[in-house]
Amino acid sequence: MTVDEQKEAVGEAALKYVKPGMKVGLGTGSTAAWFVKAIAREVEAGLKLTLVSTSVQTTQLAESLGLTIKDINDVGTLDLCVDGADEVGDGLALIKGGGGALLREKLIWEQARTCVVIADAAKHVPVLGKFPLPIEVEPFAWKGTVNRISDVLVEFDIDKLPIMRKKDGQPWITDGGNLIFDVACGRIEDPSGLGAALKSVTGVVDHGLFLDLAEVALIATPDGVRIVEP
Repeated sequence: MTVDEQKEAVGEAALKYVKPGMKVGLGTGSTAAWFVKAIAREVEAGLKLTLVSTSVQTTQLAESLGLTIKDINDVGTLDLCVDGADEVGDGLALIKGGGGALLREKLIWEQARTCVVIADAAKHVPVLGKFPLPIEVEPFAWKGTVNRISDVLVEFDIDKLPIMRKKDGQPWITDGGNLIFDVACGRIEDPSGLGAALKSVTGVVDHGLFLDLAEVALIATPDGVRIVEP
């Protein structure tokens, strides 16, 4: 299978976790988009669901397919969230946020009873860190925040500086109005420690380490979909 075919396969495979009447969070990114398309087909065929979205991008896709997206504040606890990941590591520790929606994704994930991550085989790694770690930062006094982030990184033997993400030469602005800084960590030996330390930095809104949140991962391989549990 091609990479796109792998992504489609896991998007379809995630449907087995969806039951009539569920409240479902729709993830963001190229893999999650296949799940959104699969959900749209099932809803058109009569499946009744309450849907919320992790990003403006996903909302636009869902609505273009005829789906109705509800405000998370009107929905409460979700039964399920299905989302992609940039890296899936040991114990289903994840790096997410390559699409810039990490804060809203994490808010939805933490409000769901069950989180299923879907990814192609290239995203399944032995150690997190090859994919740059996104960190969402409050724009006010961002330079001071980045300096404090750099100090934390040194404590974890990461000598790379946070790089401001840009689009068309301008700072990337998240759906929440914040900045994204990416860190080429190389290897993250202590995801839990690093995540806690980054979250304690004043000015850091959140980071792309998703830990102890995923119940199961569906990993697409050239030979089919593999189920991975923590």
